[in-house]
Amino acid sequence: MGWVKNLRDEKVRTTTMQLPQKIAAVAAAATAGLAARDLTQKKHSILRNYPVAGHLRYAMETIRPEIRQYFIEGDGEGRPFDRTTRSMIYQRAKGLGSATAFGTESDMDKFGYETLAHSAFPLDHIDIPFRATIGGPDCKKPYDISRYNISDMSFGALSANAVMAMNKGAALGGFAQSTGEGGLTQYHLRYGGDVIWQLGSGYFSARTKDGHLDRGLFKEKSQIDNVKMITIKISQGAKPGIGGELPASKISAEIAEIRGVPRGQDYISPASHKEFSTPTELIEFIAELRELSGGKPIGFKLCVGNHTDILAICKAILAVGTGPDYIIVDGAEGGTGAAPVEFEDRVGMRLTDGLMAVHNALVGTGLRDKIALGASGKITGGNDIVRRLIQGADITLAARPMMMAAGCIQARVCNTGKCPVGVATQSQWRQRALDVDEKAIRVRNYHDATAKEAENLMAAMGVDHPSKLAPHMLRKVISATETKTYLDLFTWLSDGELLEEPKGVWAEYWKQASADNFEPSTRGTRTRI
Repeated sequence: MGWVKNLRDEKVRTTTMQLPQKIAAVAAAATAGLAARDLTQKKHSILRNYPVAGHLRYAMETIRPEIRQYFIEGDGEGRPFDRTTRSMIYQRAKGLGSATAFGTESDMDKFGYETLAHSAFPLDHIDIPFRATIGGPDCKKPYDISRYNISDMSFGALSANAVMAMNKGAALGGFAQSTGEGGLTQYHLRYGGDVIWQLGSGYFSARTKDGHLDRGLFKEKSQIDNVKMITIKISQGAKPGIGGELPASKISAEIAEIRGVPRGQDYISPASHKEFSTPTELIEFIAELRELSGGKPIGFKLCVGNHTDILAICKAILAVGTGPDYIIVDGAEGGTGAAPVEFEDRVGMRLTDGLMAVHNALVGTGLRDKIALGASGKITGGNDIVRRLIQGADITLAARPMMMAAGCIQARVCNTGKCPVGVATQSQWRQRALDVDEKAIRVRNYHDATAKEAENLMAAMGVDHPSKLAPHMLRKVISATETKTYLDLFTWLSDGELLEEPKGVWAEYWKQASADNFEPSTRGTRTRI
């Protein structure tokens, strides 16, 4: 039987020798097929000229952002947030602090670089709580709020786990979370954190079938104890002038039910509201919502487009005799889950300009002591908070920094639903990576550390309350040889100045503004075909 064994062994050797040849043949056939496809397809010119090899270009392009972020970019180069800023957020979130050694790496001679003015006699510490009270003359339930809070981010743009982690973090740290225009959901109420309910033009979670506000539903939900304030969203910095966008990949059955929108297609909210169209109607709508909510603070959020819009609202407030309890100014540098690049890059005022415009408008019309001001847009560190307080804000809010505290790595794929860390996705598999309890602690840690650093900076400046901060305490490099304070660089109106004898460009803005419409100013327009 030896010959049988020899025959079997020979067959095994033959098969073993043929296996690599078969693999090579299959690979060659596949390559030939791919080459044939590349040569005949018409969408990609590179593949028609360089079949097979051209795919390397697309592969490298796909991983380019990751290669650049992790291996090429310097500490101060990344955008929207550089590596130094991201590292600071991560370190604080983990409770590790963010102190560095050997001095600053920033270019302090760079045009536009800003510094705070310290005092020769700094304070040891600040005893006054780092909080503000929101509520004007007509508010029955004013809210004591942290000066640093979670800005507007919707369930849908964020995963349920991310929303819950932030809500629990807010509950642990005593600060507030805004729902974003996606509406009030169970996830915003799960852990008892204070909530700012945002109403966008879609009126999600209090919407009628024809897209108007459901007064009865709003009244019911607005009186939930955890809902502390209600914000009407007029516009946002990253895409002012258009509605919020939710890609089809993120519209789950749950989100479709909450928002009352169809599945299977991108949904873009209306560009403007159906409940009001003039400054006067806006103010009357605010008064109505305040009444329906049982007297809670009602305000609005906008990215400033021009000064006349703000002054038109101020004129409406004076005419109607009531107004918002607060206004949140969102800078053009703010973030979003999805927006056309032209709107992200080229529309709207940056936060510095918009915030000071609203502050001056309220001061000039004698309304500043009745209406609180919030600021949002790339507020990551204690210095950012103090800068915005100097420029006119009472409170600040942050979105993307809070996302990073919850685990965001700035992958910039928020609009695809493929967030690698489970923050900005509706994939159950992806969001399981985000542990609610662990990330809640990190969100709380980051808030507390950043708010504390803002207090420390104020103490170094010799002030124990934000009301004592002044424009001369913030300096900007304006040339290679000169810096100036904000007091010297900008116009600051005096109380009630616009009601008496407005001067300069503000006089023209005031003249153009009307409580009856939001029509753009005609100043400087020319006849065209």
